[in-house]
Amino acid sequence: TGFVFQTLQMDVNKLNITLLRMFRQGVAAALGLLPQQVHINRLIGKKNCVELFVSPVNRKPGISDALPSEEVLRSLNINILHQSLSQFGITEVSPEKNVLQGQREADKIWSKEGFYAVVIFLSIFVILVTCLMVLYRLKEKIQLSLRQEKEKKQEIHLSPLPLQTSQSEYKTTNSMVQPEQAPKVVNVVVDPQGQCVPELKPPLPASPSPFRMKPVGLQERRGSNVSLTLDMSSLGSVEPFVSVPTPREKVAMEYLQSAGRVLTRQQLRETVACSHLLQTEFMEIPMNFVDPKEIDIPSHGTKNRYKTILPNPLSRVYLKPKNPSDSLSTYINANYIRGYGGKEKAFIATQGPMINTVNDFWQMVWQEDSPVIVMITKLKEKNE
Repeated sequence: TGFVFQTLQMDVNKLNITLLRMFRQGVAAALGLLPQQVHINRLIGKKNCVELFVSPVNRKPGISDALPSEEVLRSLNINILHQSLSQFGITEVSPEKNVLQGQREADKIWSKEGFYAVVIFLSIFVILVTCLMVLYRLKEKIQLSLRQEKEKKQEIHLSPLPLQTSQSEYKTTNSMVQPEQAPKVVNVVVDPQGQCVPELKPPLPASPSPFRMKPVGLQERRGSNVSLTLDMSSLGSVEPFVSVPTPREKVAMEYLQSAGRVLTRQQLRETVACSHLLQTEFMEIPMNFVDPKEIDIPSHGTKNRYKTILPNPLSRVYLKPKNPSDSLSTYINANYIRGYGGKEKAFIATQGPMINTVNDFWQMVWQEDSPVIVMITKLKEKNE
């Protein structure tokens, strides 16, 4: 709806009212219209051009109606335009975007500059992405080296225990129950607060071991790390390990039921800094073997992942049965654990749920209203 006439010999910023009237009259003469129908919209100093539009003859007052730029160009007489406005030096008339524009050389220059700007931006972007990838790889390598160093620090040196000769020799079998190791001497000492604190004295080592071993896990300390193979003929009728509790076992059981050690802030910091101290303390805890006959529930072995790891009857978790006559539905391999300051039933320790105990596991979570579930084993151990 408008035209821009670009002048090269005269600066549009120097056009006064008189020159603009002459410009308007010259355009009207080239179009064969009245000067009142030609309207100058604005002067564009950057492109050195004039923007104008043409209104129809029967234009209503107050309504800015303009003729299409294509129609105006068809009726424009170029010869009359150059003759009447020769002093302005008009070089181009363009209807692009309803504006008569010029200086296409400037547009070409802008296109080239824009291309260069895009290339520079892409180059900077590629450089930044490359730097971020390099930094990420370096961070992964540093974290991997830190984990390896941490694992090396967690390794402990074990000395071989002196072998005690006996008349009967143990023969290696495929039984799940391994021979019991030489017992440790336990001395019960009563502290000023009246608590029994046993002192565990391991046998004297023979000589330093030339090799290094990783810390022993809970399953190995309890005698086996082999997954349970169910024998339906012997479920619920497993022979006990010890028929009559020995004095050492009684002392160990009393220690497990009453022992506790509240750490100060400094002791907690030292334990975190030296993880082998926690491993050493864990190794000094007496064994918590359970006589299977103490669990008077037929076929409870079907719900145990390991044959030698059973829940302690004194702190075992009892599930609420749906059928009062079904005692097996109350059984789950789980125990309550005291919390900080001797708080009862602060935690629950249980085995990883199996296919046939998943429902029991979630029933226990719902029954005990457990807010947090923590898994302290690996997702996959020895292809299991």
